Amino acid sequence: MTDVAQHRPGAADGPEPAPSGTDPARWRALGVCLAVGFMTLLDVSIVNVALPSIEQSLGAGPAQVQWIVAGYALAFGLVLVPAGRFGDLFSRRAVFLTGLAGFVLTSAAAGLVQSATALALVRLLQGITAGLVNPQVLALIQQLFTGAERGRAFAAFGTTVGLSTAVGPLLGGVILAVFGEAEGWRGVFLVNVPLGLVLLPLAWRWLPRDEGARHRTRPRFDAAGLVLLAGAVVLVMLPFVLTTGTGGSSARWWLLAPGLALLGGFALWERRENRLERQPVVATDLVRTPSFTVGALIGVAYFAGFTGIFLVVTLYLQSGLGFSPLQAGLVQTPFALASAVLAQVGGRQVEHRGRRVVVLGLVVVAVGLSAADVVSAAVQSTGGAIALAACLAVTGAGSGLVISPNQTLTLADVPRSVAGTAGGVLQTGQRIGSAMGVAAVTAVFFSTLAGEGLSGAAGGRAGDVPAPVRAAFGEALSTGLRVSIALVVVALVLALLDLRRRRVR
Repeated sequence: MTDVAQHRPGAADGPEPAPSGTDPARWRALGVCLAVGFMTLLDVSIVNVALPSIEQSLGAGPAQVQWIVAGYALAFGLVLVPAGRFGDLFSRRAVFLTGLAGFVLTSAAAGLVQSATALALVRLLQGITAGLVNPQVLALIQQLFTGAERGRAFAAFGTTVGLSTAVGPLLGGVILAVFGEAEGWRGVFLVNVPLGLVLLPLAWRWLPRDEGARHRTRPRFDAAGLVLLAGAVVLVMLPFVLTTGTGGSSARWWLLAPGLALLGGFALWERRENRLERQPVVATDLVRTPSFTVGALIGVAYFAGFTGIFLVVTLYLQSGLGFSPLQAGLVQTPFALASAVLAQVGGRQVEHRGRRVVVLGLVVVAVGLSAADVVSAAVQSTGGAIALAACLAVTGAGSGLVISPNQTLTLADVPRSVAGTAGGVLQTGQRIGSAMGVAAVTAVFFSTLAGEGLSGAAGGRAGDVPAPVRAAFGEALSTGLRVSIALVVVALVLALLDLRRRRVR
């Protein structure tokens, strides 16, 4: 059988009846989910643009700045799988509403704090609330949609992921321009409050309530498995999210050894729970589903490859060419627009063409990044920035064909009863991949600058940056992009192997 016929999205969803067409509010519910998902994912990247404003306003030191950025990502990744499991066992709607309310409150607190230490603590809490929400989005898409409708819903989610990642610098630049650089960082957080207050009653009204089947028996919660997984995620992610790429102590990398050991212990414990017919955090059948396992690995490799490019491109434009945050954001906007458009195409085509859509997208991403590599090394000026924007548009077009189709294929054979857990595992892998990719790309970027006797804080106003500095930043961006290209190629190899496996089946 062909790839598509054997693995049509929505073809295997367990014993539950297909709900598509039975919930008239499903598209409105999707709109609310995507809006909330956009807010929470945006806060991963938008704060980078506001860091100079935070340092100036609160007198934040390097360690505090690091935790303001890393604390959110770390807490976000830590909560995803437990939150997905809670939603599966109890109520996705309740967990979603709790997370959204918490995100509004912590966003308000982040915008009003008076010390850098308080902001770092609030960012940890904000990350936890964001982690509660996001697995429910993927689970609700599984619950509410099947077949071609599910492909379109995942396309919309893929658009959300791409936009939130790429437009963070632009929106951050706009907010700083409106509120001023001295206190503009507060607006980056406070903008979530009115949006969240609008979305809360809509979520209360439109998210599905019919979850009674989950309450017929009292579920057993695998607390030991959650503790093992939480420890593993923290220890594996921490070295990556705390790296600045500028050197420093290497002691943190020793945390990977106990992190991997805990991950192995978690796997053994889950096998035991499954053998005893209990309710493990991650069911063995889920891990043994080839479409899920391979798709999750592709997601890890791809997010490692594409997430890091936005940070180094922002550093290149602002520190290397002297662009303002708003100007730097505008250069990256074509990526977001192209990704949004092609995600819709990918969502429609994955129903018929399956893994081939993802393969094509990864090839286009690799081509776009390779062109950006050549441009950044050869031309460092306004003209080079325009050419870089064109290369990012090509990359964004490919990304639109990767993220949502891969999520559709990854979750296609997952029963809806464990959709939240599957979504949590998938997104945890993406968060870990993003942390690894950012660490690797920025390490290469800063080491290249160090070889030229520069740091990441060079620059000045556009037109005032000396030519040797521009050239050094261009070379640093070029070498950083090569790391991203290598990671995208890893994802491409995995996608080609999966395509071959599906054709053989």
